[in-house]
Amino acid sequence: MAIVRWDPGRDIDSLQGDVNRLFDSFFGRREAGQASSLRRWVPAMDLAETEDQLVLRADLPGMERDDIDIEVKDNVLTISGERKAEHEKKGEGFHRIERSFGRFSRSLGLPRGVDAKSVTASFENGVLEVRMPKPEERKATRIEIATEAVEVESGEESAEHSTGSKPVDAAA
Repeated sequence: MAIVRWDPGRDIDSLQGDVNRLFDSFFGRREAGQASSLRRWVPAMDLAETEDQLVLRADLPGMERDDIDIEVKDNVLTISGERKAEHEKKGEGFHRIERSFGRFSRSLGLPRGVDAKSVTASFENGVLEVRMPKPEERKATRIEIATEAVEVESGEESAEHSTGSKPVDAAA
C-alpha cells in the first residue's frame, strides 16, 4: 500500500508558478532572484511495504551524506537537511535559475512498535533509502476463566463428575 502525503503548500506553489509564467509571457520576465526566493524545495519521497520492512526512498540530488539528518521520535520519522545554492555571478548574458535550494524537513508517522534502534539508512547516487522492520502484529492473548474446584466427599459423587451411568465390568 503506497502512502502519499498531501502537501497543500506544494500545490499552491505550483499554481503560483504557473500564473507567474503566464504573466511573464505577457509582461516580460521578472528578475531571477525573485522567482527563486518564492520557490520552496520539498524532496519527493516514496514509501513501500515489503513482507517484513517499510522502505522509504527520498530523492535528494546534489546533496552529501553530511547534509542530511534522520531522526525517529514518538513514532515519527523526520528527514531534514539543506541543499546549498550553486549560483554563479555573471556580469553579462542570460542567467536562469529553476532548481530550488534551501532547508527542508519531511516527517512521516510510523506504526506503533517500530524499533528506532533497528532503523537503517543508506545514501547512494542522490537517493536516500531508510529501512524499518515492520512491528510484530499484536495478537490478542486468550485468557481462560478459572472454575472453582468442587470438593467431593467420600462416598458421594459431585454433580460435575456424575455421568448417570454405571461402570461396566469387563467380565460381563
